[in-house]
Amino acid sequence: MNWLKTSLLLIAAFLAVFWEAAFGVVRHLLGAQIDLLPPLLVYAGLSTGWISICLLSFVGGLLFDSLSANPLGVSVLPLLAVGSLIYLLREFVLRDQTLTHLVLGLFASAAAPVLTLILLLTTGHGPMLGWGTLWQLTVMTLGGGLVAPLVFALFDWLHGALIHARTAETSFRPDREIRRGRS
Repeated sequence: MNWLKTSLLLIAAFLAVFWEAAFGVVRHLLGAQIDLLPPLLVYAGLSTGWISICLLSFVGGLLFDSLSANPLGVSVLPLLAVGSLIYLLREFVLRDQTLTHLVLGLFASAAAPVLTLILLLTTGHGPMLGWGTLWQLTVMTLGGGLVAPLVFALFDWLHGALIHARTAETSFRPDREIRRGRS
């Protein structure tokens, strides 16, 4: 497991939840807040290991629930389910394609709030549902889908800036003389 990638993901989750809570410009303009945790889970599902996905789901879900009206911990399981599904299917996905990032971002941004809503309804909590819920789900889905390629670009840039590629060492030395023929 790459601890630098995991650390950067957890820092990004903290900053994403802080941005969602502190800056309400998007929420006031569109009537819904864009959730940035599902695009982070798309990146984690395609680029990191199982432990990173679990850590991101647990820490991100608890941070999100601590600053929202959700009961503490209700977002952890939906985030883990979305991240796990992407992780399990990553062998069949073209990781370097922007369209793939967009589609998986749309899926994750739609599935995580729907699963959270189902979990809230199942546990007896009464969230307010109406036509506005459909609008909020649409904004969250489209916003998360558009943010997902940006998350990949940001983390690929960070990976290139902070993690140096290993040089491939060969057994061939350029100053070696090869003698041919009879000795």
